[in-house]
Amino acid sequence: MSDKIQKSLFLSDISAILIKPELNSGLIIALNPSADELIKAETTTLQMKNDIQIKNKRAYFDYHIVEEFNAGLALLGTEIKAIRQGKANMSDAFCMFIGEVLYVRNLHISEYSHSSFHHHDIKRDRILLLHKKELKKLKAKSEEKGYTIVPLRIYTNERGFAKIQIALAQGKKEFDKRDSIKDRESKREMDRAMKF
Repeated sequence: MSDKIQKSLFLSDISAILIKPELNSGLIIALNPSADELIKAETTTLQMKNDIQIKNKRAYFDYHIVEEFNAGLALLGTEIKAIRQGKANMSDAFCMFIGEVLYVRNLHISEYSHSSFHHHDIKRDRILLLHKKELKKLKAKSEEKGYTIVPLRIYTNERGFAKIQIALAQGKKEFDKRDSIKDRESKREMDRAMKF
């Protein structure tokens, strides 16, 4: 390859180079995509799919939500892959402090379908990652009578990390649950009437 072509390759802003062998010599073709194509390619590679939403439907029915927090989850590799497949169940999950560390217990994450011999424990205790101020606030409130910490949903952020939304909550009484059922039924009837 001549020095002029080599210098122009190093000096120019080339995004992709294709090498096509023809008759024992390499023909170099430089492609310069437009700025729109570069921006589109960057946004698709940087942003992960964050459409994973695993919800705890019983939490809103059984508890009054006082305050919500977003926390990180300390997971194993097969656990995050199973969550991305949507194989998690939060119906029996709850949060509790052991010492100064907040754990989520009974969070059921099924085995990853493509793993070989190493499988994680399905219902192991998982550490929640929060700031110290948030942990102190949650611990103080959860020790008061009537307050508990419940997980609401698991989701993935734009970087692909699994996060859990937890809430400081108070348990509902039986008549509160009946009221929420009545409200839900009346809302359904109003929606049906609005359609017709």
